[in-house]
Amino acid sequence: MKRFDLPQLGIGVGLRTTHYRDILQGKPAVDWFEVLSENYMQTRGRPLAILDQVAERYPVVLHGVSMSIGSTDPLDRGYLGELKALRDRIGARWVSDHICWTGAHGKNTHDLLPLPLTEEALRHTARRVREVQDFLGAPLVLENVSSYASFAASTMTEWEFVAALAREADCGLLLDVNNVYVSARNHGFNPEDYLRALPMDRVVQFHVAGHSDLGTHVIDTHVGPVPDPVWGLLQAARALGAQAPVLLEWDASIPPLAVVHAEALRAEAFLREGERMAS
Repeated sequence: MKRFDLPQLGIGVGLRTTHYRDILQGKPAVDWFEVLSENYMQTRGRPLAILDQVAERYPVVLHGVSMSIGSTDPLDRGYLGELKALRDRIGARWVSDHICWTGAHGKNTHDLLPLPLTEEALRHTARRVREVQDFLGAPLVLENVSSYASFAASTMTEWEFVAALAREADCGLLLDVNNVYVSARNHGFNPEDYLRALPMDRVVQFHVAGHSDLGTHVIDTHVGPVPDPVWGLLQAARALGAQAPVLLEWDASIPPLAVVHAEALRAEAFLREGERMAS
């Protein structure tokens, strides 16, 4: 089940500055790298030169945090122009961002804020996604975010909103199963209900990651190994038909690349186990 003609890249990790030397000198057998878009926009010199070298050796995709696709501010055409230029420069396989807003009235909070889950917000966001896709000339891939609070005005569940947005905007999905788990714990819903509602043929990419479980709530910290319940949601999504590459996020207390890559490769064992259980 794949709606978009995008490559099955395998198992990847995020490109982080602490691993530059290992990547360029050691040429590790990583399938692909995810690149944080904004780290390489409006910059020249060493970061961009290193990214050029990485992109010559490995498939890369772009993952952004500042598109603010759900904001009421006008789309930032300058930002989109730089994003498109970076994509074309490094041959990124696709561009992704988040189903969120990051600010309003020209102010950026530098956080991924959840949307009010209403029909009005759905229509507004879908229109903006279509505009971005027209500008990029390619599908935009959007990720579900983790959340800790919700809007009283919401009239639908998050999974209903995400599924409807994907269909109405005709976009791809980056299914972050760690975010599903974190939000399920914080809001008290069944994470498998979330997965069953999604159009799995639109899932272009997975994210897995660690989090911080504080008992009363869970924080999406992207630290440490991936907990088994998150691997279990990856298995469940695959069983529902999603066929997409898997990316491990590890963004705090980052260990050597070999450790991060080994943790990412655990996805293969969990996916094989899921297939065995389903057969």
